[in-house]
This record gives sequence, C-alpha cells and structure tokens, in this order.
Amino acid sequence: MSNLSRKIDFAVIIGVQNSNPNGDPLNGNRPRIDYDGYGEISDVCIKRKIRDRLLENGYPIFVQSDDRKIDSAKCLKERADKVIENWLNSHETIEMACKTWFDVRAFGQLFAFTANGGKKKKSDDESESGVSIPIRGPVSVQSAFSVEPISISSIQITKSVSGEEGKNGKKSSDTMGMKHRVDKGVYVFFGSMNPQLAERTGFSTEDACAIKNVLPILFENDASSARPEGSMTVKKVFWWEHNSKAGQYSSAKVHATLTVTPDGEYELSDLEGLVPEIIDGF
Repeated sequence: MSNLSRKIDFAVIIGVQNSNPNGDPLNGNRPRIDYDGYGEISDVCIKRKIRDRLLENGYPIFVQSDDRKIDSAKCLKERADKVIENWLNSHETIEMACKTWFDVRAFGQLFAFTANGGKKKKSDDESESGVSIPIRGPVSVQSAFSVEPISISSIQITKSVSGEEGKNGKKSSDTMGMKHRVDKGVYVFFGSMNPQLAERTGFSTEDACAIKNVLPILFENDASSARPEGSMTVKKVFWWEHNSKAGQYSSAKVHATLTVTPDGEYELSDLEGLVPEIIDGF
C-alpha cells in the first residue's frame, strides 16, 4: 500500500426526516442541539458509523460495537491482548496496532489499561502500574451541525408489557416513555486527512479511498427505532485532494467554500487549482 502523499479534505451533507440522528443521554435522549437551537451529531457518533460500515466491508476494526462485533472479545483490552504481546515497548505496540486495525491507524487510539485488567490487587505487593500509549491518527472528523435551527417533536408512548411487576400487581411506571425526533433538517460535517500523521500510523491512499467509499452509505444498515430506514440519508459527499502533503490551502479555507441551504442545495466557491470530486449519496 502506498503512503498518503496528499492532503485531503472532505464534507458530507446529511438529510434528516422524522428521525433522531443522535440522542443526548443526559437530556432524555432528545436530539442534540446547541444553545442556539442548531441540531448536532457528535464526531464520536459519525466515526462510529464509519467504523460500522468499514467492518461490514471486511476491514479489521478495534473499537467494535457490542451488537456488531465479529469476535469473542468482551472488552478492548481482551481484543488488544490477542494481538499485542509486549505492552512495555510502545514503538512496537504502535506499529502492531496500526498494522492490525484500520480505525487505529485512521483515527488514533489511546491504549490505557491497568496491569491487572482493572481487578483488585491480590496483595499489597502487586503493582497497580499499567500502560498508557497514545496514538494520534491522521483522520479528523468534526461534529455535524444543522444548517438552520431544528424543530423537535416529542410524543409519549406506552408499552403493553411491564419490564417489572409493580406494587399490588399493578403495571409498573416503566410502561410509559417518550420518543423524540427531528421533523426535518439538513446537517453538514467536515473532515480532513493529514499526510504527516499518516506516515506515523501507516495510513495509506488505499485507506483514504476506503473511507471515501463508505461516506455515501453512512446510514445504510443503521436503522433503529429512533432512526427508521430511509429517515437519514447522505445527499452529497465533497472530496478535495490537494497536490501536496501540506495542501494548497488550509482546511478552514477549503471548508468555507461550501455553503448549504436549508433545503439541501449547495454552492461552491472557487479555489484556484483545487476542484472537489462531488459524489452522490447512495
């Protein structure tokens, strides 16, 4: 595989219709919004979907969802221990981790484990020292924000069966609940790939193409009660490939050339010598 030799910037336009794109667990799982009322999808959520699509396409992923994992590992340390034998040599650890897992060489990873796996010490003589090895990845992804403030609808729901038996044989209070959705919205997120950091992790041009290929299908095979099939779509992907490692322009200047309207239409300002590839969503 060839090392990533050119800086890459990208952007994705997302359409939302009667869906909860990213619930906030600290706010009753209501769709995330900022203080100005604009909808938000966290970068962690977006990278989760990228990982899931890559995993479905056969790429080895370190941070796997419990409901999608393809091995028997019960935790990240167990998955890591099957590959990495000598945690004390950080250089070998980084090299092996990046070589083995796509998401580690792309997004980076912090390997922070206690020496005894988080278990209580058997004796006072047992050391609590562990390992903490940071890996900085070349692929950065920003949170997605809606083009205009969003409207959130909330409905009360009931379940026909109690999760637990209530007092005196009555239904418990868990038969009542709430569901929240964004009625309609258009979100945009940006990202970048840094060739200098790619040299350290081994992130290649082929790896960049793999991410490029999954961005248009980001929400395929991702349906849930909160996000019914077809309620979230990728409208457009924009892919800027510079002519050098440092890039012809800063990422901020490149991203600023894209203007998106509330109906999902867009305009692109010209940057001399840098024309994006525009890819339709799936």
